[in-house]
Amino acid sequence: MKTIMHFGKNIFILFALLLSGVTSACHKAGPGGNSSVSGTVKHHSLPIPNCIVYIKYGATEFPGTDVSIYDNHVTADANAHYEFTSLYKGNYFLYGVGFDNTIMQTVTGGIGIKLKKNEKATSVPSK
Repeated sequence: MKTIMHFGKNIFILFALLLSGVTSACHKAGPGGNSSVSGTVKHHSLPIPNCIVYIKYGATEFPGTDVSIYDNHVTADANAHYEFTSLYKGNYFLYGVGFDNTIMQTVTGGIGIKLKKNEKATSVPSK
């Protein structure tokens, strides 16, 4: 009887270890992974320097213009380049808000992307 109980405990411990391994391997879209997305923000093929690029984790559709609902943001550099690093695989929506000096107006645009594990994706949110 002790042998059966001991064997049962080992199965429970093995099951618990397997379960913890499965749950720790399942990550939602967001920070902490090895994937990244970067690009150059453009409006009608012209770079938009200093554009703010927002990212929404787990989104496949445009979440809207309220930037407070986005999970993170970066400001594109003087060459209009932006980058989000250390992301897990998953769905993301990028939304950019910048100023086009050629037409003297604020411009916006966005794009949904799907990152794979360890992927270095290039994307250009523009409109």
